[in-house]
Amino acid sequence: MEDDILYVTDEQGNELEARIIMTFDSEEFGKSYVVYQLSDDETGEYYAASFDPEDGDEGQLYPIENDEEWDLVEEVLENFLEDQEEEFEDEEIEDEDEEEEEEHHH
Repeated sequence: MEDDILYVTDEQGNELEARIIMTFDSEEFGKSYVVYQLSDDETGEYYAASFDPEDGDEGQLYPIENDEEWDLVEEVLENFLEDQEEEFEDEEIEDEDEEEEEEHHH
């Protein structure tokens, strides 16, 4: 799966490459949100911004300014990461089964 790359500009005006973790829409706030990690950031910190899907690829990212929006983003991200972890665990279990089957053939 190709990682979606996003370019964000920091306060100094430098363009930074970021990896899109997920995007989602909120009917409540009438906005779309993107959660991303900076490619060069060792801390693995998550960042989020809102955008207008009508803008297409050249869309402007807007800072998330209110706490309710942050709470929403955090909740969606946590659920998303939990789902990913579960998928990862399922894959690990499947791999173990395959190895056992191979052993029976010997």
